[in-house]
Amino acid sequence: MKIALATPPFVKTLAEALEWVKKQTREAANKGADIVCFPESYLPGYPLMGFEVESPSPEKMQNALATVQTIAAENNIAIIIPMDWYDDGKYLNVAQVVSAKGELLGYQAKNQLDPSEDELWDAGQGRQIFEVNGVKFGIVICHEGFRYGETVRWAARQGAQIVFHPHCNGSDTTGVELVEWGHKDNPYYEKATMMRAIENTIYVAGINYASRYPESASAIIAPNGVCLGWQPYGEPGVLVTEIDTSLATALLAKRFKPNIYAEN
Repeated sequence: MKIALATPPFVKTLAEALEWVKKQTREAANKGADIVCFPESYLPGYPLMGFEVESPSPEKMQNALATVQTIAAENNIAIIIPMDWYDDGKYLNVAQVVSAKGELLGYQAKNQLDPSEDELWDAGQGRQIFEVNGVKFGIVICHEGFRYGETVRWAARQGAQIVFHPHCNGSDTTGVELVEWGHKDNPYYEKATMMRAIENTIYVAGINYASRYPESASAIIAPNGVCLGWQPYGEPGVLVTEIDTSLATALLAKRFKPNIYAEN
């Protein structure tokens, strides 16, 4: 399978975000990708401190998702589109999955919110496994994959060969300009992504924004922990990588003994 990681810039309006989704989805499809994933809360945009985005409404988000479905069908490529979502009276941070035919396959909600997000979203419930072209995958969103490794392990134990990890970290205004993926002086995020792959023997794909001062790069990590490719820091683009799903055995995840850690 060829997977694409889209690294777009921060945007302030839904219309601008959807233009980037259209542009980068087309690029991913032209490079032969089967699926493309965007960063956390790309519709309408992650509400970073000091960076205001368009206020969403249920109608706006429904229409935005319908537009993404059309983009997927027109380009014959599956799309993972993280977005804000209203469901059953809750305001959620989710990643919607759309098939290459434009069909909705469901969504994964962010269940483990960062403490700073408690006033932004409601925490979701439950975890999902998705399948595209015979490849099973899970989705963990930002804080979950970095600090709650059991979210990735759950997916691996349910048969996921790859886990997509859309997130948002960094800033357009302050920070350090990184130059090398996984450097010892970089923030811990990239090492955490590497460990999620190694400790579960599956692929893990991290997807971030193209900010001026990102704290991690969009990258695809193999089951042995090797970084197969990463998007240069601060540069919008689409990283396409072919993965060998036979290597994603989930060997270490399957050897986990949950009964040892069962709570009384």
